[in-house]
Amino acid sequence: MDGHEDAVWISRFDASELHRRAAAVDPGLPLAGVTFAVKDNIDVAGLPTTAGCPDFAYLPERNAPVVQRLVDAGALVVGKTNLDQFATGLTGTRSPYGAPASVFGGGLISGGSSSGSAVAVADGSVDFALGTDTAGSGRVPAAFNGIAGIKPTRGLLSTLGVVPACRSLDCVSVFARELSLADRVMRVARGFVPEDPWSRRAPREARPAGRPRVGVAAGLDFFGDSGQEKAYARFAGDVTVDVGPLLEAGDLLYRGPWVAERLADLGEFLTARPESVLPVTRRVLETGLGFTAADAFRAQHRLQELRAAADRMWERIDVLVLPTVGTTFTHDEIAADPIGRNLILGRYTQFANLLDMAAVTVPNGFTEEGRPASLTLFGPAFSDDLLMALARSLPPEER
Repeated sequence: MDGHEDAVWISRFDASELHRRAAAVDPGLPLAGVTFAVKDNIDVAGLPTTAGCPDFAYLPERNAPVVQRLVDAGALVVGKTNLDQFATGLTGTRSPYGAPASVFGGGLISGGSSSGSAVAVADGSVDFALGTDTAGSGRVPAAFNGIAGIKPTRGLLSTLGVVPACRSLDCVSVFARELSLADRVMRVARGFVPEDPWSRRAPREARPAGRPRVGVAAGLDFFGDSGQEKAYARFAGDVTVDVGPLLEAGDLLYRGPWVAERLADLGEFLTARPESVLPVTRRVLETGLGFTAADAFRAQHRLQELRAAADRMWERIDVLVLPTVGTTFTHDEIAADPIGRNLILGRYTQFANLLDMAAVTVPNGFTEEGRPASLTLFGPAFSDDLLMALARSLPPEER
């Protein structure tokens, strides 16, 4: 099984419509004429929202607020991109619209769930793209395609007009080839939206007085991939920290009751139209049926303890740098073990939203085998500007 070049897009505006919109843009606007794609679980007026499921599709009357902010700044929506169905997965292979391929070829997956958005940016079809990120969907595809992926603090970008995966964790993310453009996009897209109950007001960010203290981790699992291990070892931090509590928190997302949160919004559709949901997606969603309310509270209590451990970590460092993924996979390898290898891809991403972190993913060159390597910079909530500034200061091979 290989990815398909024509699996990037689900729907697009026709060329005449794009030319008409481009001609009407005020050239003085901050994003005048900049093109972008939108993951097809985010509403764009005039194009159906499918969430990767044709029978779920509806036609929104208005843009999601985050899309509208970008349009108001002069950016041009080109179309809607493919995704793992209902944003459930990190592989980019769980879609009835096909499986995009990594721009680096070699049978590599594109990563997901924001697969089409990442590939559309990496192959130059658009200047930037919106994705979403619950467990790593705005970072894993960036890693597999050699671009930047911005996962902001929860609530910094509105999720109103986004088909929910886990409402309490969902973020809108940004992909770009250059961090300078990603920074411009973020400054336009962010902001409090009163109608969105998950939107948050950003406090004034407190920057460290001197050079940021950068933490790294030792003893990470690279799942037998010595190339990725060597690529991470090229990055030198200031302090080695224990990330065990972070990894334990991440395990709660797919091995704990947060899977059941997906049923809060998708359960009725799954019950009414089970044949419309891909078998692998249905299998993931149905695991949520096995958790009780008591399980959910026990997990919340443990998560609070793990958040306290993360808070203590931030007393020692300002930024944590980890590999985005421990290893890479081909389409055939994912087909052989779609659930287990998906969990491996989320090992160093899926804790971020549970622990209320911001994150920026950047390229980190290539392994000796020619596969893309990537780093992710993490910080506490609302450290977004600090992370962006540090990411932009890294040497080219590390961004």
